[in-house]
Amino acid sequence: MNEEAVTVAAGAEELGVLVGAVGAAGLFSLLIVIVWQAAATWRARMLAARERQYQELAVKYAQLLEDTVELQRRTVDEQRQLLDELTQTRLAVGSMEKMMREIE
Repeated sequence: MNEEAVTVAAGAEELGVLVGAVGAAGLFSLLIVIVWQAAATWRARMLAARERQYQELAVKYAQLLEDTVELQRRTVDEQRQLLDELTQTRLAVGSMEKMMREIE
């Protein structure tokens, strides 16, 4: 009977080692999954933050583009005004030259 008790005890010990190994493997698997999910969550947050920054830059770029277009429009208007004034000045100078030639 001692042999049977030793065999049962050895089998129970082997079973305990097997249960411990399975438990350790399960624990390590759980830790790996937790770390993996934490890293995936962190990465998703970083990507979302980067996307927000890109959207903010796009809004700023669109505003700057609108401002640039407005400034160009104003510049074109001012250049047209100056051209009109220059044309009127040339006509006036031409008329004065004609009058001065007639006087001489």
